[in-house]
Amino acid sequence: MFSNMIGFGRFIQSLCVCLLTFDIQLFGLSAGANPEVEQHLEMGKKLLAAGQLADALSHYHAAVEGDPDNYMTYFKRATVYLALGKSRSALPDLEKVVKLRPDFTAARIQRGSVLLKQGKYQDAREDFATVLRNNPNSEEAAMYIHKIDELPDSISLAYRLYEENNYQDAIEVLGQIVEVCPWDPSFHEIRSECYEAQGDLFKAASDLRQSTKLRADNTKGYYKLSKLHYEMGEADESLNQIRECLKLDPDHKQCFPHYKKVKKLVKLMTSAQELTNEENYDECIKKAEQMEKTESEVFHYVLKAASHKCKCYSRGGHFVQAIKQCTKILEMDPDNLEALIDRAEAHIINENYDEAINDYQTASNIDGENRRIKEGLNKANKLLKQSKKRDYYKILGVKRNASKKQILKAYRKLAVKWHPDKFTDEEKAAAQKKFIDIAAAKEVLTDPEKRRQFDQGEDPLDPEEQNRGGGNPFQHGFNPFGSGGSFKFHFN
Repeated sequence: MFSNMIGFGRFIQSLCVCLLTFDIQLFGLSAGANPEVEQHLEMGKKLLAAGQLADALSHYHAAVEGDPDNYMTYFKRATVYLALGKSRSALPDLEKVVKLRPDFTAARIQRGSVLLKQGKYQDAREDFATVLRNNPNSEEAAMYIHKIDELPDSISLAYRLYEENNYQDAIEVLGQIVEVCPWDPSFHEIRSECYEAQGDLFKAASDLRQSTKLRADNTKGYYKLSKLHYEMGEADESLNQIRECLKLDPDHKQCFPHYKKVKKLVKLMTSAQELTNEENYDECIKKAEQMEKTESEVFHYVLKAASHKCKCYSRGGHFVQAIKQCTKILEMDPDNLEALIDRAEAHIINENYDEAINDYQTASNIDGENRRIKEGLNKANKLLKQSKKRDYYKILGVKRNASKKQILKAYRKLAVKWHPDKFTDEEKAAAQKKFIDIAAAKEVLTDPEKRRQFDQGEDPLDPEEQNRGGGNPFQHGFNPFGSGGSFKFHFN
């Protein structure tokens, strides 16, 4: 940015030197001029030197109104217009200069340069030829004529290559043409079509954006630009561009229906994200389903809707649907990290530990430094190892996401069923072992910290894990029979 400011400053400096030179050359001609006009010209020059182009332009406007027959005031204003990038405004002033002073070489070269950049190369050639007739030694005019004489063949070649579907060669030739005629929208438009045919929508949009700036009332350009951004998955920018079309024609037959569709889709995507952030997962799923109905073909939006459903199903406890949606995403986008992680977490809830480990390992190959992946993989490995030992969820017959209320209900039911007092002496030992497991499961799963440990793959009642030096499985005080075996279970 700093270098751009330096370049702009140098441009303004050279512009001031150029205008100052003309002031000196024409000092004798300005004697006796309108003092008010002279004041505006002086202020314009000072503001120009300070880089305040818009303010300088206002003074040149006043100077032109005060002395409409002074070709220099037109020339200065045209130069400021060009500095502001307003070539269409500069051209009438340059034409006025040439009309008032046909032998003014600088104005002819300036006008020829503008016409050439706009693609009006035959008109530009006439200006440069006139300069050469008056000044055969003008290297600048000769250089421009050489460029112009090469243009017709290059343009014909570019269009022929385009018609032959030789898009890459056409792009290269058009690049050379655009360097000479950067303000001609037609060359940007045909190059945009070449890029689009190659599948490079970003470059196609870049050229088309230039066309919308260069061609007035370009509803067709704005519509196509909006469609390109839509195809790239940039719905917000697509909405911005289609609004530009509607500013020019509120009832445009193509722009208006496209605007309604994009606006609805943007609203749905925003709502789905907000609902996810608010942990309102069921409503998030509904918005994602509406997204699918609104747009069922464009890859980016189909993927976006599936991503919302994958995440919201997973976090909302609908793990079977989560796995299905996450799998759908990974079929479209195999390296989608979020889908891999969400599916792995759903697999863990469904106790599919091998599948969870596979997903985490695939995700780790893509981003090995991701903390969520590292922690998830470690957890899945611990749970796989743990699943081969005592599983408290299976003992009580509840899901891993069961509430405390559900856990207690399952415990009471099983405790009644397996209480040792209900069994004969021959069966009592087996029932007592089963009852101890049920009581252990209840102890772990109703204690938030112990349950957290278990969910991370550690058994808080496993003496090998909790006390490597030795210990007993009832050290946390939940032994239902106590040290003397006098446990009493009270039936409600």
